[in-house]
Amino acid sequence: MAETTETTKTSTEAAAGRRKTLIGEVVSTKMAKTIVVEVNRQKAHPFYKRVVKRSKKFYAHDEQGTAKLGDVVKIEETRPLSKLKRWQLKDVIRRAAQVAAVEETAIS
Repeated sequence: MAETTETTKTSTEAAAGRRKTLIGEVVSTKMAKTIVVEVNRQKAHPFYKRVVKRSKKFYAHDEQGTAKLGDVVKIEETRPLSKLKRWQLKDVIRRAAQVAAVEETAIS
């Protein structure tokens, strides 16, 4: 008798097919269609159990140039787009406060 076995994905296999998403702050927009996003995280030290802050910068593709300096954005993993770019901008979560440039007038 030929038995048919139905394969079901476990939760770890289903999560393996999804793209990773990260939330971070835009620290540079000086390149064309590219932003630099800094992702900060806190992790307990494996031996000392103290909280240690870690940060990492990611290069992300921003086609329309919607992200500005200081914005909090969500980025998503994608195929390699260049030597360093492996992420793309998903959406802007929070806009940075825009500070107007103040012109100083010389008092004569």
